[in-house]
Amino acid sequence: MTTLIERLDLPAALPRSRSRRDTETDTVQFAQAALAAAKQEGLQLAVRARYIALVVIACLLPIINPTWEQLYYVVLLGLFALIGWGQVKVGRVGVSRPELALLFCDLALLTFILVVPNPFSSAHWAVAMQYHFGNFIYFFVLLSGATLAYSWRTVIAVGTWTSALWIAGMVWVWWQPDRNPALTDRIAAATGDDQRLFELISPNSIVFGARIQEIVVFLIVAMTLAIAVRRGNDLLIRHAAVERERGNLARYFSPNVVEELSRHDEPLRQVRTQEVAVLFVDIVGFTAFADARTAEEVVRTLREFHALMEQEVFRHSGTLDKYLGDGLMATFGTPFVGEADASNALRCAQAMMASADRWNGGRKAAGEAPMRVSFGLHYGPVVLGDIGLTCLEFAVIGSTVNAASRLEALTRALDCELVASDDLVKRAKAELGSTDAAFRPLVAQAPQTIRGLEHPIAIWTQACVGEL
Repeated sequence: MTTLIERLDLPAALPRSRSRRDTETDTVQFAQAALAAAKQEGLQLAVRARYIALVVIACLLPIINPTWEQLYYVVLLGLFALIGWGQVKVGRVGVSRPELALLFCDLALLTFILVVPNPFSSAHWAVAMQYHFGNFIYFFVLLSGATLAYSWRTVIAVGTWTSALWIAGMVWVWWQPDRNPALTDRIAAATGDDQRLFELISPNSIVFGARIQEIVVFLIVAMTLAIAVRRGNDLLIRHAAVERERGNLARYFSPNVVEELSRHDEPLRQVRTQEVAVLFVDIVGFTAFADARTAEEVVRTLREFHALMEQEVFRHSGTLDKYLGDGLMATFGTPFVGEADASNALRCAQAMMASADRWNGGRKAAGEAPMRVSFGLHYGPVVLGDIGLTCLEFAVIGSTVNAASRLEALTRALDCELVASDDLVKRAKAELGSTDAAFRPLVAQAPQTIRGLEHPIAIWTQACVGEL
């Protein structure tokens, strides 16, 4: 392994764990990517909601005022639909000037519709009469659409720009001349000294108090929604971080174990001793193989091999503890004990042997040298728990781990592919029954002295099993 790392010049490129800063940076990037996807989905949802709202409004206008002049507003509704389509095309997370420009066009167009009288209208009312119809509520339709875009800044922009445009509209209306002074005089004479009543019913009155009230209420609603959207973004980023952590767990544990881990608070921190099946896998003579190959070919071979072995570990409910250069260590029964840990480990090793056999068949067909793979299995007590201070590692340690590693090394002397301890085989037979097909290829051997164990242990060996 040392020779291989020196050959590839990757001593710093294969760390056991990364710094907290790197992890936080990755989490932020992952969350930003999730936020960008949510932003695009939100924009698409917003434009669909806009289309529905525009259809409802287009159907409502003729009901409220069944005249041909309403077609003017129906045509303008088409411009709103076009602006919404453009916002989906240019919208993104962060500051997007085209998106902001289209948003401003939205608000400006609505302000124009609500303030400027219909040029095709047969009524020649004072311009200020536009404020007597209570049409300001249509701004809330645009505000609600802005909340679907996952941007609290967009919501604030809608609130502030709407207020500014509405005030500008009031200033413009205030400067317009009285179209019917005689009518204004008659209303003033009818109301007498009641100035407040005159402001409420006069066609030239803007009713500034009501207009200011509309702006203040709209700003309060906009700020409240912006806070809600900001909180939603924070929750989305936290959820994205959780999903990333879940994805990282899935690299080491089988899906069912990941599901179990996600339901517990810090289950890996609980230091404990439990019975576990340990599997070691190694490519025999890989250092010599690497010395005669380019770095690219060496890494490609390792990736192919690890992918095959990793797939079998997860398929048999195992945990990928670590890669060991050209080999790996897997455990069965971590972090939680199962009902078939020993048998899963044995079946996994046998499936790996078959997978390696198929892999070698492909290598031979491609004119490449086959690789001999060896396996060691043991079952017994281990110590589980986190080690480290800031860079934590879930550790599985104990004599059981050491014994499994030395059983794997014993395959060279016994000229076989798999060596399993009698402890593991007995446990697997208790789980499956002694007549299971998994035990047929196994051959009992004389007890062997294993360094680190007090007494010799009985072992079982297996040669290549071919396809399983």
